[in-house]
This record gives sequence, C-alpha cells and structure tokens, in this order.
Amino acid sequence: MSVKPCKINVASETGRLRAVLLRRPGIEIERMTPLNATQALYSDILDKPTVDREYGLFSGVLERWTNVYYVKDILAEVLNDQAVREHLVVESLRHDRRTSQQQQVIGLFDRLMQLDSQQLAKILIEGYEKEEWDGFSNDRYLLKPLYNLMFTRDASSTVYDRVLINSMSFEVRERETLIYEAIFSHFFGVNLLNAATWNPHARTEGGDVHIASPDLLCMGEGIRTNTKGIDYLAQTFAKERDHFSILVQELPKTPESFIHLDMVFTFLGKHYCMAFEPMLKKEGLFAGKETTLVSIDNGKISYHSVPNILKGLESLGWELEPVICGGSDSWVQLREQWHSGANFFSLGDCQVMGYRRNTHTIDALDKAGFNILYAEDIISGKALMNSNEKFVAAFPGSELPRAGGGARCMTMPLLRD
Repeated sequence: MSVKPCKINVASETGRLRAVLLRRPGIEIERMTPLNATQALYSDILDKPTVDREYGLFSGVLERWTNVYYVKDILAEVLNDQAVREHLVVESLRHDRRTSQQQQVIGLFDRLMQLDSQQLAKILIEGYEKEEWDGFSNDRYLLKPLYNLMFTRDASSTVYDRVLINSMSFEVRERETLIYEAIFSHFFGVNLLNAATWNPHARTEGGDVHIASPDLLCMGEGIRTNTKGIDYLAQTFAKERDHFSILVQELPKTPESFIHLDMVFTFLGKHYCMAFEPMLKKEGLFAGKETTLVSIDNGKISYHSVPNILKGLESLGWELEPVICGGSDSWVQLREQWHSGANFFSLGDCQVMGYRRNTHTIDALDKAGFNILYAEDIISGKALMNSNEKFVAAFPGSELPRAGGGARCMTMPLLRD
C-alpha cells in the first residue's frame, strides 16, 4: 500500500505530535566491526537482536500516539520516479567515490537501476557488498552502509513549514542528506533550506536545532553545528521576519556525549525542560562556554551575552522549570548524561519519551509530577497515555544508548499542533 504525504509544519518542540519520521535500524548496524566503528561515529558495535527489541518498544509507543512514517517506505515510493532513481544512484556512487571507470564497479550503475524500488531503497541504506572481497580489507562495500540513519533527527530538520537539509560535519553521514532531499522534495513537496548552499563551510545538524516557538530557535554550537551554520539561519530569518531570536549555547568539543544541544537540554513542555546542571551553572566542561542571544529586529542582527540558557529564555518571557538530568548527584549526572539522560522527545505538552535506564533522571521527573509509564504497558494497553496530562513513556535502552543518542535523536517530527 502506498504511503500518503502529510502536511509539514513544526512551530514548537512540545505541540501535540501528529506525524513523525523514523528509521527502524536495519542490517547496516551489523556492518560495523571494531575496525570501522569509530569511523562510523560509534564507540562500540551493537547487538542487533537487542536493538530490535528496544526499538520495537520505542516505535510501538509512537505508533499508538501519532502517524509514523518510515524512511525506507518513503524512499521506495520516490524511487518509482526514474529521474529521482537515477539521480540518487549516480550521486550515491559519486559520493562514495565509485565511478563507471573503476574496474570493480563496471556495470554497478546498471545493476542498481534494474532493481525494484524496495530492493534499491534497501541497498541505498544498508550498503552494497563487493562480489569479491578478500576477507581482510576494511573496504568491503562498493556502496557504504548508512550506519547512523536511525538518528533521523540529524540530517534533516523541520523548521516551521520548511525542512532544513543539514550540512553534516562528518563524511560518513553526508550521503544521508541525498535521501532526505529526495524524500522531502519529491514525496512531501516542501521547500528546503541548506546552509551549505550559502557557505560550503557552514554546518548544521538537527540535534542542535530546537524550534522553541514561531519566533525563537534554540541552537547548539559545537563540533556538529558551527557559527556559520547559525549565521545562515539568522540571515535567512532576518530577510523574512521583523522580529526573531536565536538562543545559542556553546558546547564542549569533547567527549562525544556533548555532540548536540539535545544531549544537555530538551523541552519537556511549555513550562518544563530537562537540563544538564553543569551547563546551567557553567561548571566543569561548561566553564567558559558562552550563551548568546541573537536578536533580529527589522533586518538588523545583534548579539548579546546571557548568563545561561534559562536566563536567556527568561529575557524573552519564558519561565521554565528545569528537571535535572541525573538528579542531584554530580557523579550520577555525568553517568546518565553519557547515555542520553537529557535527550527526551516531546509527544505533547509535558508528555515525553526517554530511556528508563537513567533511573535518577526518571526519579527527578516523578518528583516533578510526571507519571511514569512503561513502554510495555502502553503497548499492551495496560497504561493509557491519553489519560495522563503529564507523563514520561519510559522505554528500555541497553544497546540503543550505546549508539550515541536517545528519543529525540531517533525522531524527526513532521507535524505538530
């Protein structure tokens, strides 16, 4: 059955979720070894049966709440268009430095073009293995697997009624954007933004882009999103809006658990957020990290230093109560932040999802008045999300967090109220 597009519009982080884009992890995550895991941006290799069970509970909760689209299904739809199919195959091979002049891939273009759309979608995501491989070299695939596609947040971001195709900071993730360009141009039919078309050195990633309100973005600036990427969005909105703001939090470059803003800060509702305390207090790795309010007023862009992200929001009329990732113990805060303890995804106002392994964080939410619902109970019908004004849908995560992301990383909202 063909999937039908929905309207694209996200004007907040916490409006009632109506549609979301997911990628159920496939065999691409089994195509890593200890030799190439770091290159693939993983700190370890994953056990796929465990990933499948955990992801099934994660996606099962979402399927009971909203309209869920899956990347592979939509990709197969757009690959029915011959021009789109040819473009994706040519550009994918070019990106992976495979050309028809190379002896090992003579005829590969023709073989890929002859596949049906489902088979081709699978290969574009999971990779294409050499017919002959020596059993030792690290170069096993003519077309490399997209190891990180399960993190649908990063390579594309809904920004109001458009989609930002993100200019990725690491080559291993660049080809993801080809898929999203095709999906959003040819399936959803929306206008695209792309910082790299403005400046080839501009970088943005979706974990750093938070749609706070119709006139406010919160953004992270660090190893994945740089100042040029933020400048692109500032200049874009300066041309379109009389008044607009971007609140920017500088992030540590190391360790890798601080790659995006949503690893230390997420909106839980209109009046609540999840936050990593050292970021708020500017202590430890956040000592000296700037928080900057970029103000746009009738085309003029100005920059103001603010004490922290909460004070910056307060200056704009936002009163947020922070729930602290990891609770009150600074040692536990570090441990739970490492496994995406601050990375919550909002289904609606004060209706969120996150890993239940972060027990001190879940306890902090409990104390803040959030009812704790377990994914297994939601899926079985024992727990009803709609009967709770404030809840956290807690799903298991032993393998999934080791991939380097949480509930917000694995979701790309398409439509919110």
